[in-house]
Amino acid sequence: MREQQNYSIDQATATAIESSAVLRNTYGLLALTLAFSGLVAYISQQMNMPHPGIMLTLVGFYGLFFLTMKLRNSGWGLLTTFALTGFMGYTLGPILNMYLSMPNGGSVISSAFAMTAFVFTGLSAYVLITRKDMSFLSGFITVGCFVLIAAMIAGFIFDISGLQLAISAGFVLFSSAMILFQTSAIISGGERNYIMATITLYVSIYNLFLSLLQILGVTSND
Repeated sequence: MREQQNYSIDQATATAIESSAVLRNTYGLLALTLAFSGLVAYISQQMNMPHPGIMLTLVGFYGLFFLTMKLRNSGWGLLTTFALTGFMGYTLGPILNMYLSMPNGGSVISSAFAMTAFVFTGLSAYVLITRKDMSFLSGFITVGCFVLIAAMIAGFIFDISGLQLAISAGFVLFSSAMILFQTSAIISGGERNYIMATITLYVSIYNLFLSLLQILGVTSND
């Protein structure tokens, strides 16, 4: 009986140590990829580079994403992670230029950036402090994914007033849920690969920023 208790304690301690290592590596890599992505976005914006278009963006993103998934357990996974985040940074440059061409574009971008940082920091801190299990959000995330895909398809086919704003609001909720879910998975031991955890959080932050940017851009124009 005592041996079983000692084994359980040792196993729990090992899990906690491993989770702490994954969390530390994830946040370290996330900080580096965000900085790299921001640098590429700045260069893309300063050089006034054209946006690659929706189709090339999707091909580039999913191609690098699945390649990173395949290489996630090797050093090459780090290289493809930076390639993926750098590519997404490049796509952000032309979008920033579009908003900078607006009379109040600078304030819209800075507000979206500040709100994104606040939301990510707040949600992450909430999970890390409370240690709550957010696995119950998996159903919401699955349903939300299909709803957003259907809404985007409808947006391409039909000209529905306010649909794009609704999609952006949906992405804000979806990205926030993903941040809660992924952070919880890391500290509970459900996610043990820091490369995949980093990509999930990066994509959530990227979508959150773009969605807030669109919402603020539309409301400020009104």
